[in-house]
Amino acid sequence: MSEAALWPGGARGALNLTFDNLGEAAELEMGALPADAPLGRHETALEVLPRLLGQLGERELAATFFVEGLNAEIYPELLREIDGRGHEVASHAWRHEQWAELNEGEQAANLERSLAAFRQLGLEIAGLRPPGGQLGAGGTRVLREAGLRYCSPAGAGAGFEDGVALLPFEWRHLDASCVLPPLGPARKQISGSADPIEPVGFGTWLGAEIGRLTRDGGYMAIVLHPFMLDWLGEEQLAALLDRVAAAAASDEIWVASCAEVGDHIAAHPNSFGNGTVLDAASWT
Repeated sequence: MSEAALWPGGARGALNLTFDNLGEAAELEMGALPADAPLGRHETALEVLPRLLGQLGERELAATFFVEGLNAEIYPELLREIDGRGHEVASHAWRHEQWAELNEGEQAANLERSLAAFRQLGLEIAGLRPPGGQLGAGGTRVLREAGLRYCSPAGAGAGFEDGVALLPFEWRHLDASCVLPPLGPARKQISGSADPIEPVGFGTWLGAEIGRLTRDGGYMAIVLHPFMLDWLGEEQLAALLDRVAAAAASDEIWVASCAEVGDHIAAHPNSFGNGTVLDAASWT
């Protein structure tokens, strides 16, 4: 099958617009908040997400939000709103636990707890993005046994493994790579230097990468964090969303939720088998 025939409508490439983390979950896990801190007041949930949902709605863009299961207890109405606006809610562990540091039993228990909390809200979860980017001990088996259809680890190239679609993200397409010390190699890929990258440079880079996807085909996941949208800035965010919307309006790029792309891959496993190369790097 030719590259152009891989995706619906003859699109040359597929693109997922994704957002990771919500509320206090990751801060609690990293010890940045005391265990008895009052919950339910986080800026990303009360201010950033509502504004972002409006910006996505204006452009008729569907995104995937990888959120920690704890948010089903803290921000249930916000998760229902994300879903109700046509976006996908997916798993990012229970409290942003570093996935590769969990043994297989811990991964299974983490998933069970998270998926049960989401189901209480009427949300059926299709996929996981493992915090830290690595699959760890359970591999795809623990995901499949939990009923998940796809996973988005660190790596490159859409693929299909053991009944699970793989939708990897590349560190160079992740906003936090611009500033996190361990991800200097990703910055070198973007700018040729391990020095921190300014928002304008990152926005320009992503625009060029969308152009490359249009030209060469393949798969790409853009990874943004609500807590970093102030860093990115309104102007750069608007320009990026406009660029993704323009790609979605073209016949060259299929912009869809991760669940949609994962289901397409699962329906054509022979076209995507062994298509993923996992990346052992981590943001920690």
